[in-house]
Amino acid sequence: MYFKQISVPGLGCLSYVVGCPGAKAMAVVDPKRDIQDYLDISREEGMRITHIIDTHVHADHVSGAHELRAVTGAKIMMYETSPVDFPFHGIKEGERLDIGNARLEFMHTPGHTPDALSVLVTDRSRSEEPWMLLTGDVLFVGDIGRPDLAGADVIDEQVRNLYNTLYVKFAQLPDHLEVFPAHGMGSLCGKGMSSKLNSTLGFERRHNPMLQYPSFEAFHNVMTGDFPTRPKSFGHIISTNRDGAPLLECCPLEKAMTPEQFETYMAEGYLVIDTRDTAAFGGFHIPGSLNIGFEKQLANWVGMVVPPDADLLLVVEDRKRYDDMVTELHRIGYDRIFGYLAGGINAWMLSGRDLERLNQVSAGELAAMLDDQTATILDVRTPSELSGGGIPGAQSVPLTHVLDNGLDMSRDRDIVVYCGSGYRSNIAASSLKKQGFEKVRSLAGGIIAWTQGNHPLV
Repeated sequence: MYFKQISVPGLGCLSYVVGCPGAKAMAVVDPKRDIQDYLDISREEGMRITHIIDTHVHADHVSGAHELRAVTGAKIMMYETSPVDFPFHGIKEGERLDIGNARLEFMHTPGHTPDALSVLVTDRSRSEEPWMLLTGDVLFVGDIGRPDLAGADVIDEQVRNLYNTLYVKFAQLPDHLEVFPAHGMGSLCGKGMSSKLNSTLGFERRHNPMLQYPSFEAFHNVMTGDFPTRPKSFGHIISTNRDGAPLLECCPLEKAMTPEQFETYMAEGYLVIDTRDTAAFGGFHIPGSLNIGFEKQLANWVGMVVPPDADLLLVVEDRKRYDDMVTELHRIGYDRIFGYLAGGINAWMLSGRDLERLNQVSAGELAAMLDDQTATILDVRTPSELSGGGIPGAQSVPLTHVLDNGLDMSRDRDIVVYCGSGYRSNIAASSLKKQGFEKVRSLAGGIIAWTQGNHPLV
């Protein structure tokens, strides 16, 4: 049997290839939208892709099932009641799929979504006993899937489903089964995942805090509480996956733009995302652009900040960074990317067009400002982060609130924004500048720099 896990850093997405070189065939489970990795394995290992399995309708990334089917002709398989609007093979509880020595047995495991499934994997060249359990988004390493994405009206049903899957159905499976989830650390489909990408069922039973509740009532109380903020992109991604994702060849073509062309698109309302780091953006940037730096969790932050139907222009360092950014955006269903500024910010500057700055404040400078009480300090971290302490006198206004509602204060006010490291504060500050707050600045290095400078916390 052939088995391989494929990881998408940042988003935390995990997909799987299960096949049999002897049978020259393989299945892909929970594929990402950019499918070249699977095609490379198919070619290098001499296995034709015959089956594509999605364990559920994903909320945080666009499935690559339709890209794979278009290229390979393979069959798409999902649980039989999955609410999608395209042809697929409906999997029944207990159904088996044999691919040479690899056997896949399907279990209906609702809770994260009502139509989720898990897959027992057996290497029949070794044993007739299952070896692995692909758990989709119902069980992670160190966490479980959030039950709230299906909607508030079914949350109680979802919590009961989740409890029955984890505490009743999985209880019938042996401890030694290796657990391979569809997500790892970085995903917003849970809130406490380990950085380790696989585990065993027995270890999770003993040490996963979400599997330790003594009763359904205790479990229910926790699972109907707070969850990570749902990004703007989730509803769009769910809709895209239900309809069937458009093929990437239908997306706008790559276009390297001159400053004149770039400016013309901007005048038509296109949104500019500047992917440079906080210091570079702070030095000079195009007026009205948003700073979402290219880092590991970029896709999650784009999903929080940018409407999924926005027409996008990118400021990047070079063509490779543009290609990488486009891949990240396509993974979360942001397909309306119309081009990038050829030559980057230098081309814009040399053309003589207007530039803006987003001033960065050092921790020492901010400490002096606190003594003089000359600025409003905004802490844009999440409420859960505040327990570790904050800067004296700061107002807590989470990033999502700033982005969705702006600020109810004079646009002439001196404002300093901070977060954990400076990344989110630049997002917030660039958004505020776009809203007309001219005297906004960002704390370089965020609360990390503040504490390293031995400044007080409250």
